[in-house]
Amino acid sequence: MTTVNEELGPTIADFSRDSRLHWVKRLFFATRPKFFPASVLPVIAGAAWGVKASGQFDPLATALALLAIVLLHAGANVINDVADDRNGSDRYNDNRIYPYTGGSRFIQSEILSAAAMHNWGVGLLLGAVLTGVALFLLKGVFIIWFGIVGIVLGVMYSVAPIELSSRGMGEVAVALAFGVLPITGAAWLQGAQVSTGLLLFSAPIAAWVAAILLANEVPDIKADSAAGKRTLAVRLGSAGSATVYSCWQCLALIAVIGLIIVDALPAYTIVVPLLLVYWAYQAAHMIWSKPSDRNALLTSIEKTLRIHAVGSIWLTICALSPILF
Repeated sequence: MTTVNEELGPTIADFSRDSRLHWVKRLFFATRPKFFPASVLPVIAGAAWGVKASGQFDPLATALALLAIVLLHAGANVINDVADDRNGSDRYNDNRIYPYTGGSRFIQSEILSAAAMHNWGVGLLLGAVLTGVALFLLKGVFIIWFGIVGIVLGVMYSVAPIELSSRGMGEVAVALAFGVLPITGAAWLQGAQVSTGLLLFSAPIAAWVAAILLANEVPDIKADSAAGKRTLAVRLGSAGSATVYSCWQCLALIAVIGLIIVDALPAYTIVVPLLLVYWAYQAAHMIWSKPSDRNALLTSIEKTLRIHAVGSIWLTICALSPILF
């Protein structure tokens, strides 16, 4: 059974050596890399749909799309840490579950200054822009719109005065930025048309990634509320969050059923999503019944991450099954 590490964040000792390698290590772990599968897997799934639809694979476009989404995700994470340090929600969060909630802790642990984190976040987002330019030169202007919307959502998620996360709109923002957009964009890069079937294919993964954010917000309810950061979990409380979490998981299952009904994916696609419902039930029950139990909330977060990873990989396999088998 997974248990909470009583060490509530990184320490200077972990990153104290002054070598170039350790400087790179600081910058890398400041981006919260444990969450990168939530952005990488949708691109892979979208590319699989595109290969299924067009019968061709562009490895360079796929590699650039993966680089762009990782840079965007990393930049958004770092900028979010800076914003949450300023508003106090991370600084005074004593119920965090590191490394999942309460930010990277790099500012609070004085591993990197707030200014250095801000500059790093901006640099990562600029890297995403430059990668988008490369995709534009390779594939044309249409792909730029995917990038623009993704970057705007990534910035608006954290930065005032919009600050979507504080308006209870964070889940919708990540569902679009790390679900619908990367999947449809990656599929288009392989030659697929943006269609109803493709949007329906993006829906389960978008719902699973929204559930990740909601599960991560629950342990931070007290700190976010005190800082005036009115996330969806703050607005709903743990019981309401468990209900909405269950709705996101049900939406994912319904979308998979829809894909089978319209004959976009084979009937056996339903098998794994049905099995994932059990993990979803366990995670929702822990959020609802044990909102003060950090070990239970840790388990719910890790189950939710597994649901997203297993579900995304399974949909990728199912999309490629006519080619693979």
